[in-house]
Amino acid sequence: MELRQLRYFVEVAEREHISEAAEHLHVAQSAISRQIANLEEELGTPLFERIGRNVKLTPIGKIFLEHTITALKAIDFAAKQVEEFLDPAKGTIKIGFPTSLASYVLPTVISAFKKEYPDVSFHLRQGSYKYLIEAVKNRELNLAFLGPLPPKDELINTTILFSENVHALLPANHSLAKNEKLNLVDLRNDNFVLFPEGYILHKVVLDACRSAGFVPTITSEGEDMDALKGLVAAGIGVTLLPESSLYDSTARFTVKVPIAMPAIRRTVGVISPTNRELAPSEKVFLNFVTNFFSRLSQFQ
Repeated sequence: MELRQLRYFVEVAEREHISEAAEHLHVAQSAISRQIANLEEELGTPLFERIGRNVKLTPIGKIFLEHTITALKAIDFAAKQVEEFLDPAKGTIKIGFPTSLASYVLPTVISAFKKEYPDVSFHLRQGSYKYLIEAVKNRELNLAFLGPLPPKDELINTTILFSENVHALLPANHSLAKNEKLNLVDLRNDNFVLFPEGYILHKVVLDACRSAGFVPTITSEGEDMDALKGLVAAGIGVTLLPESSLYDSTARFTVKVPIAMPAIRRTVGVISPTNRELAPSEKVFLNFVTNFFSRLSQFQ
């Protein structure tokens, strides 16, 4: 059994078409067909059913695909570690991040890191809170920024980088816009604009409002920070956002106001897997990030 056979098998299985797989891999269709036939002969069972010009996995083929993908990921990870042990400063780091950390935290720390390690490459993947946790657990990602950090479990380590307040973002003509602080209950009669249900910041706002004694009236939703800020600027409603998302990009015609009661804070940090060792470049990055925010906190 050869790695080439396994990679050909996965490509055909995902595309369900030998000629399309051959085109994508830049090899002859006959070469793929021959290697798949050799693999089936070695295993002693068909992996595909031929249906016209297409192919579909047999039941045993589906089982073999699942294990093959896991095995190839492990092999690729091992090869990456060997390469990086030879030169940790030239690796590629795959990092996940949510939209709430995209405008300030992520670019700030990566630009600082690149000044010291210019040859390290990044593969960045934005995703939802739940997706990022699952991606770290199932080897799609090795590191992910999150806020708030989830509870540590048997599959993920958590590293706290900093904690921050959540502020109210109001239209500039709001009656409380000139206040130095406000109590969250003061917004009980306002319309709210939030991330959709399922986003972690949706839950953060709902939990905060309920702790203040009311359920917010949600009139509009946006799937990214700029959309929410735009809705507030247009006077559609108010929202609550983490302080770091407002550092450099508070929208025109809006005002951020600190919340006195209740105090709403979130932790921001990095999650990593417990079931495998980080590659050398990832260890360098995690250590850098931890020290970076530790130094920042000393000056705040």
